[in-house]
Amino acid sequence: MKIDARCKPLPTSADHNCFACSPANEAGLQMTFFQYEDTLLSRVTIPDHLGGWNAVTHGGVVSTILDETMSWAAMVLLKRLSFTQKMTVEFRKTVAVGATMEAEARIREVKDNREAALEGVLSDAAGTVCAVSEGTFRIFSPAVAKRLKLVDDKMLAWFHGLFEGG
Repeated sequence: MKIDARCKPLPTSADHNCFACSPANEAGLQMTFFQYEDTLLSRVTIPDHLGGWNAVTHGGVVSTILDETMSWAAMVLLKRLSFTQKMTVEFRKTVAVGATMEAEARIREVKDNREAALEGVLSDAAGTVCAVSEGTFRIFSPAVAKRLKLVDDKMLAWFHGLFEGG
């Protein structure tokens, strides 16, 4: 699916330094996110400094994009905080440094109130699939995340705002 006018932009926060999603991390990916029905989407342009050899994006960066998109899908679509437990990536086509890519993620299965399976796809501007992923995510309600000290009050308030708008 392409990001278009049907997709609702989601807010990001500059109050943290996440390598993948923080707009404040100059060395990071500064990913942006959108929601369309049961799909979470992201658009990202690969910075030059994240290349491997011959202007090919490092596989770890490709994996990070898919991981972050699936994690945001769990947050927005399930209204839960999440951490990756397990993830596999199948690399199908190289990703060029400087390319603008689109990632999408969906919930495949909610196993119980603590675990969910997700799937992700990373495509180039022509719509060619460059990588696919599957992941198992540990999911937490905001109250449990606070009790476990995974988030502070400021981050918890931001998540609540995201959930209400999601």
